Amino acid sequence: MPATHHSSAPQTYSAEGALGRIPVLDVRPIVQLGRRPAKAVTGESFEISATVFREGHDAVAANVVLTDPHGRPGPWTPMRELSPGTDRWGATVTAGETGWWTYTVEAWGDPITTWRHHAQIKIPAGMDTELVLEEGARLHERAADGAPESEREVLLAAVDALRDESRSAAARLAGALTPEVDAVLARHPLREFVTASQSLPLLVERERALFGSWYEF
Repeated sequence: MPATHHSSAPQTYSAEGALGRIPVLDVRPIVQLGRRPAKAVTGESFEISATVFREGHDAVAANVVLTDPHGRPGPWTPMRELSPGTDRWGATVTAGETGWWTYTVEAWGDPITTWRHHAQIKIPAGMDTELVLEEGARLHERAADGAPESEREVLLAAVDALRDESRSAAARLAGALTPEVDAVLARHPLREFVTASQSLPLLVERERALFGSWYEF
C-alpha cells in the first residue's frame, strides 16, 4: 500500500505509469512529476484522473485509493469513464484530516461485465447457452466469496438462477441481472489483473489555507 508520511518534507515519487496487464498512465493531479505534493483542503472534494486501457475487448474498470496520514487506506472509490472512447477515467474524492496523504489509481479487468456483454448476445441467439450460463454461475460464485456475508446471498441467488434448468435460458440470465445484484457488484466487484499506479503525495491543509496559496491541481 502507499507509504505513510510523518514529516513535513515530501518524499520523492515516480511519475511513471504502471505497465502491468492493464496500464495506468498520466495520473493527475501531479506536481513536478510527483516530487512535490498536490494540495487540497480538509473536506474539499477534488478529481483524480488517469488513462486506463486494455488490449482486446474485455471490460476494464478503475478505482482510487486514498491513504491517510496514519497509513490507513480508505475504502476505494470507483472511477467512471470521463468521455466514452477516450480511455480517460476519473473519480471525485474527499480527504478528511490535515496532513500528508497519498493516492493511488488501481485498474482491473471486470470479468462479470465482460460475461454480461457476451451473454446478452449469445443467450437470445441460442449460442452455447449452457456454457455461457455456467460461466456466469462460476463468476458470481467467485464474487460471492469476496463479498461480506450479509451481501453474499444476493450473489448466490444469482448463481442458483443461472443453474436452474427448470426455467428458460432468458429467465435464468435475468436472475443475474437484477438491480440487487448490480448494487452488490458495485460495492464488491470481482477484480482480475489488478494494476496499481505509483502512489502520489497529497498535502491536506486547513480551510483557511485557501486564502493564502494557489492550489496545484
